[in-house]
Amino acid sequence: MADGCGAPTQSAPLPANIDLTTQVVLAGRVTSGSSPVGGAFVRLLNADGDFAGEVVASPEGDFRFFAAPGSWTVRALHRTGNGQAEITADGPGLHEVGITVG
Repeated sequence: MADGCGAPTQSAPLPANIDLTTQVVLAGRVTSGSSPVGGAFVRLLNADGDFAGEVVASPEGDFRFFAAPGSWTVRALHRTGNGQAEITADGPGLHEVGITVG
């Protein structure tokens, strides 16, 4: 299901067909304090700061991107505040990052 902006909503479990030995997955949760922030727009920016993708965090604040190895900025935008985190994915696997908004 997609939000009005066309960004797909996210769910926590990875699909069964995802091979973490060959794919780079950037995943995490948007929070405010200790509470999850659902519905945040989560943007992926490459090392140059260019837009690479956007998803809507699940009701539990979860998000996921499939990316290439490299350095990334993950930015969350929500009516309660914004936040961002940097992550480097050196190779295939699940790379987790949390974002706090406020």
